[in-house]
Amino acid sequence: MKNRILIVFFSLYCSITHAQTHYFPGKTWQVKSPAEMDLNKTLLDSAVNFAVGSENKVERDLRIANLKAYEREPEYKMLGPMKERGGPAGIILKNGYIVAQWGDIHRVDMTFSVTKSFLSTTAGLAIDQGLIQSVYDSVKNYVWNGYFEGRHNSKITWDNLLDQSSDWSGTLFGLKDWADRPPREGSIDDWKNRKLNNPGTVFEYNDVRVNLLAYSLLQVWRQPLPVVLKEKIMDPIGASTTWRWYGYENSFVNVDGLMMQSVSGGGHSGGGIFISAMDMARFGLLFSRKGKWNNQQLLSEKWVQAAHQPSTSNEDYGYMWWINTRKRWKEVSSEIYFAAGFGGNYIVIDDEHDLVVVTRWMEDSAMGDFMNLVVKSVTQAPQRQN
Repeated sequence: MKNRILIVFFSLYCSITHAQTHYFPGKTWQVKSPAEMDLNKTLLDSAVNFAVGSENKVERDLRIANLKAYEREPEYKMLGPMKERGGPAGIILKNGYIVAQWGDIHRVDMTFSVTKSFLSTTAGLAIDQGLIQSVYDSVKNYVWNGYFEGRHNSKITWDNLLDQSSDWSGTLFGLKDWADRPPREGSIDDWKNRKLNNPGTVFEYNDVRVNLLAYSLLQVWRQPLPVVLKEKIMDPIGASTTWRWYGYENSFVNVDGLMMQSVSGGGHSGGGIFISAMDMARFGLLFSRKGKWNNQQLLSEKWVQAAHQPSTSNEDYGYMWWINTRKRWKEVSSEIYFAAGFGGNYIVIDDEHDLVVVTRWMEDSAMGDFMNLVVKSVTQAPQRQN
């Protein structure tokens, strides 16, 4: 009798443990039907059809697209590699399983500012390993080559660089901070001689300063950031060997006697991460699983949480992840967070419904309606309908 009771308890324990076990893909990724995952197939199919029909209007030749997008920037130039883009593509994961896909999900394309979320992850790894003691440390205590000297720049912390509130002033790899996305009003003299905002107070999307974060992290890691990302994140999560992370033709620096490329945080002047939708989905799933992959904690849960906390200067922005705090996407949760890049590249994390969504070349204005359909495919499952 006693043995039978023990067997019952053991079976119950195994059942509970199994129920709490998350699925992680190996070399192959399991595909589940909407019925298997208790999803509304009609709504899910509608979401996919909507995505296919909502291609971003940006030119296929991304060199032309960049020249048009940044034509107002003084002395704009393309310094890193670029690549013609593909068509709409994407993946939807539910509980880690692929439940929908469209387009060429294996094609390697530029991902523009989605790169920033990968970049901030290398900062998180540095925090986890104690290479940076605190995000509130002054960067000048780690990088002493002159970039963080002076009354203003010396105040800048890692936190300020990560949430894009540093208002760093200077020139990096020939690119001037004030020439990156200048205001709509005023002259070049006005932009150059502007009043600087106290670090941490004003959000400004600025790729020169993002590249400065990448440069600063290179000084801390003392090895190329693509190597850090590959060894500590991408290889352990089973990413392919096809992704690449580029900087500029003039962004090579001497570190410990070796020439290393300081990578860019996006494709603003070319470069950034070139990657497939499949590999983006693996990265998104890592964040959905709070930094854990199988039984290995690759990135601390503390960092994953910090990365999508609203910042003081912009409640819709964390550590290079966007948050739906003020309901940019009106019909979905304010807790949803996402990586976003020029041309409609997204990695969306919906923890409430255990969803990870990747889109390539989606019309930005269509993302809210698209995500509404995806979420409804979960919340309006067949057996819940009247």
